[in-house]
Amino acid sequence: MTTPKTVAGSIVTALADHGVTQVWGVVGDALNPVTDAIRTEDRVEWIGVRHEEAAAFAMSAQAQLTGRLAVCMGTVGPGAIHLLNGLYDAKKSHAPVLAIIGQVPSEEMGSDFFQEVDNDALFRDVAVWCRTVTSAAQMPLLLEQAVNAAYAEEGVAVLTLPGDLGDAELPDGAHVPTFAPPAGPAAAPLTQIDMAVAAIDDAPKVTLLVGQGAREARTEVLALAERLKAPMVLTLKAKEGLEQDNPYEVGQSGLIGNEAAAKALHDCDLLLMVGTDFPYRNFYPEGKVVVQLDLRQAHIGRRTRCTHAMIGDAGETLRLLLPRLAARSDSGHLDDAREVYEKWRERQAKLAQPDYEKRSLIGRLRGKVDNPDDLIRPEAVAAAVDRHAPQDTLFTTDTGMSTVWFSRFVTMTGTRRLIGSYNLGSMANALPQAVGAQALDRERAVVAFCGDGGLMMLLGDLRTAVTYRLPVTFVVFDNGRLGMVKLEQEQGGLPEFGTELDNPDLAAVGAALGLATRRVTDPEELDEAVAWAIAQPEPTLLDVVTNPQEISVPPQVSIAQGWGFAIAKAKESLESR
Repeated sequence: MTTPKTVAGSIVTALADHGVTQVWGVVGDALNPVTDAIRTEDRVEWIGVRHEEAAAFAMSAQAQLTGRLAVCMGTVGPGAIHLLNGLYDAKKSHAPVLAIIGQVPSEEMGSDFFQEVDNDALFRDVAVWCRTVTSAAQMPLLLEQAVNAAYAEEGVAVLTLPGDLGDAELPDGAHVPTFAPPAGPAAAPLTQIDMAVAAIDDAPKVTLLVGQGAREARTEVLALAERLKAPMVLTLKAKEGLEQDNPYEVGQSGLIGNEAAAKALHDCDLLLMVGTDFPYRNFYPEGKVVVQLDLRQAHIGRRTRCTHAMIGDAGETLRLLLPRLAARSDSGHLDDAREVYEKWRERQAKLAQPDYEKRSLIGRLRGKVDNPDDLIRPEAVAAAVDRHAPQDTLFTTDTGMSTVWFSRFVTMTGTRRLIGSYNLGSMANALPQAVGAQALDRERAVVAFCGDGGLMMLLGDLRTAVTYRLPVTFVVFDNGRLGMVKLEQEQGGLPEFGTELDNPDLAAVGAALGLATRRVTDPEELDEAVAWAIAQPEPTLLDVVTNPQEISVPPQVSIAQGWGFAIAKAKESLESR
C-alpha cells in the first residue's frame, strides 16, 4: 500500500490499519480533506448523522462494547461544540474515543475569526489528551499520542486540525503511525489481600456490592458469594454479566432498587465492594467495615469510607483472595435477604400483567386512583420486551424512568448487553447509542428503551437508522411527561410543573422518517405489538402510550418523602379543580 502523502490521508490510513471501520460525524469545511480520505479508503465507512451529539454518543457506545478505539468528527466551532455531551458520556464511562475536530485556518487562529472556538480550552475538561496540529511535521507523532492516551487513560482524546493542514503534505520520510499495545490485568498486592482477608474473616455478616468492574469475573464473584454466604447487591451496569442464574443476587440499590438490597446492606457487618463506584452516598450503610476492590485507586473511598483497599483487576485479585478466605456454613444473612427479594419480585411481576387492575381488589382500587383511563402500565411494556427479545439482545436505555422499568423487568440472560448514560445521566442517549451499537453488527437485535422526552431531543437521528439500514427497535414509553423530574418534584412536596409534553403522534412521525411503526394504546394489544416490533428486519418504532401517574417507589421511603408526595398530590388535585 502506498504511504499517504497528506496529513488527512495519513490519519485515515493509520486508523484503518489499527482496525477502525467507521467514523461518525457531520461533514464540513476544515475536515473536508479527512472525509475525502475516508471516501477513498475502502476499510472505513462514513456514517453521517443529523446532529454531532449523536455521533459522540454512538462512538461512546461502540467503545464501551468493544474496548477498541471509536472515532467521531465535528468541524469548526458549532460542529465541535455539539460533540461535547456525547464525549462527556465517553469520559465518564471510561471509553476510548478519538474526536477529530476542525479549526479555522492557521493564519486566522486567535483573530476571533468566523466560527472560531478555542478547542484546546473547550475540550480540556472532557479530554485526557487535547492538542492542535500546528504543522504537518508534527504528524504522525500527535496522532500516536492521541490514540495511546485514549487507551491508556480510557477516555477521550481530541485532535484539532486547522482547515489549511488537512491537505498539507507530510515531510519526506514521515513514518507510518504505530500505537502501543494495552497493558494486561494485574492483581492487587498480596499485602493488601491479606489485610482484607483478616477483616472479612472477622465479620459475621458480609454483603457484596458488585459493579461493572467485576462483569468479566463472574465465576470468581459467584464463588466469593458462595464461600461467604453473602447476598449480592448489583449495580445496574453489573446486571449484564452477573444477573443470570445468580442465587445470591438481591437486585439493585439506589432509586431503582428494592427493599431486599436495602436490607442486605443495612444488616451486614462488612460491606465488600467489588469493581464499583456506585455514586449515591445516601444509599450506603453507615458504621460498617468496608473493603473495596477496584482497578482505579482514585475510586477508593470517594463514596463511603474505606477500611481496607485492594487495587487491582477484579478477576485476578479474587483468584488470589478466594483460597485465603474461610468457608462459611451459616447462610442466615443470605437467606433473609433472598426471601425479601423473592417476595418483592412476585409483587413486581403482578404489576407487569396487562390485566393487573382486573385481577384483584387491590389492583382495581389502585387503578381507580392512579390509572382511571386504563392506560398501559410501563411495567407491562418492559416485561413484554423481556419476554420477546432474543437472548443476545443489546439494550440501551434513556436516563430516567425508562431505566427504572428496564432494571426491574428485564433480565440479562444469555449474552445480552446493556449501554446507557449511567454516569453522566444525560437525556437523549438511548437513540444514538442504539444506532451506534447496531452499526457494529446489523444482524444482532438492538432494542432502545426511549423516553418520549429523550427521543424528541434527538429525533432527527431516527433517520440515520433508516439511511444506514440499522434495524434498531425503538420502544417509546410515551407518557407525555419528563417522568423522573415529575417524581422528584412530588417527592419534595412540589406539584408537578413544567414536565408535561404535548407530543405528536410519534408513530406517525416515525413513519414519515421511514421507520416501520405502530402506536399502542390498548393493554390487550401490547404483547402482540412488542413481538411484532422486535421481529421486524428494519428500523422500527413502537409508540406505547403509558400511564404518566405510575409511581416508582424507592427502596427506603423516608417520612419526609412520603409526606412530600402526599402534599404534592393534594396541591395537584386542588389546582386541577
